[in-house]
Amino acid sequence: MRKLAILGGPSAFAEALHVGRPNMGDKTRLMQRIQAIVDGGWLTNRGPSVVEFERQVGELIGVKHCIAVCNATVGLEIAIRAAGLRGEVIVPSYTFIATAHALQWQEITPVFCDIDPASHNIDPKLVARIITPRTTGLIGVHVWGRPCDVDALQDIADHYELTLLFDAAHAFNCSHKGRMIGTFGKAEVFSFHATKVINTFEGGAIVTNDDQLAGRARLMQNFGFRGYDDVVELGTNGKMSEVAAAMGLNGLEAINGLVAKNHANYEAYLSCLGAVPGLSLIPYDHREKNNYHYVVAEIDEGESALSRDELIAVLHAENVLARKYFWPGCHNMMPYKRLFPDAGILLPATEALAGRVMVLPTGTDVGEADVATIGRIIGEALANAREVRLALKSSPLLSAPHSLISKFDARFPRFDPSRRIL
Repeated sequence: MRKLAILGGPSAFAEALHVGRPNMGDKTRLMQRIQAIVDGGWLTNRGPSVVEFERQVGELIGVKHCIAVCNATVGLEIAIRAAGLRGEVIVPSYTFIATAHALQWQEITPVFCDIDPASHNIDPKLVARIITPRTTGLIGVHVWGRPCDVDALQDIADHYELTLLFDAAHAFNCSHKGRMIGTFGKAEVFSFHATKVINTFEGGAIVTNDDQLAGRARLMQNFGFRGYDDVVELGTNGKMSEVAAAMGLNGLEAINGLVAKNHANYEAYLSCLGAVPGLSLIPYDHREKNNYHYVVAEIDEGESALSRDELIAVLHAENVLARKYFWPGCHNMMPYKRLFPDAGILLPATEALAGRVMVLPTGTDVGEADVATIGRIIGEALANAREVRLALKSSPLLSAPHSLISKFDARFPRFDPSRRIL
């Protein structure tokens, strides 16, 4: 049996396995699309590739309007402004920092609400308790692509006359009660970042059935121009480029295969980790459409022989760059830590979850044999927990488990998800 790397053995993987390595689709087809764009000389300003990408996304989701944008953060900022939000807006703290920043950047105060520990999403039962006269809206986040309790949130929004938006960054090609995510609330925002199930290198989209919001968002996304030399709205430069849209069209062509691969990897992880004491993989509702793009383990330190951070350190030593996600929570990051130093008192479920979540690699570059190897590493580490813990006491990995990333970026730069293109 191979000795664990943390105990002095060789790493299981010669090249780093990242969470969120880009799905590429058909590279030959991508290069053909890019060549056609270059030959046509229309590189940006809503050319034919962006128009087609918006059409296909809208058709897939079943929504009237799709406004492609340069990234999902700008998409959130535009949607927030187009919806007329101001004052205070209620959001979960268990989300990527961009959800809060999109508000604070516009001098709107994010008010952090705790989550349902089972769904990992904002808890509607707690929302009403933190509504004030300054509250103008709610932003739900479909974490891991699993839908918020959209019905309960919509009821609250209707009762208090608030605007409901959704950050759907994780949730492209997912559904809730048979209805596609992207059709709920006043508007939803998808991310097509390089790490998402389909990507546009960097990009996003605002989707909505609200004609007025769509019209304002379309103007805001292009400096407020209604026509040549005719600016009628305060705007920014949020346009998606033609090359980015070409990559998105490539992903849309491949979406069924990408989801099938993610699903197969998820089932493989369930097979090898499903019975491990103290470790549980989040479930997906197989009656709904899911993209299975996140393999998320919760580590119960009361039952597990090793903590979440110890397991991550073990995996990093094997070149498996498992990740904490949304740790330590937006409220514990700047500027919110300074602005709301006591927020954690009202966020016990958020803080507990942030301390026990571990996200594992998946995607087209991860095979079922790789998953089996990762399962064996975790099993061996837990079976030899005492030795592992002793080794970690003298290892820098536990105190700085992400220190290996810079090492692997230098050694294998093409595998950095933020830089790897082809």
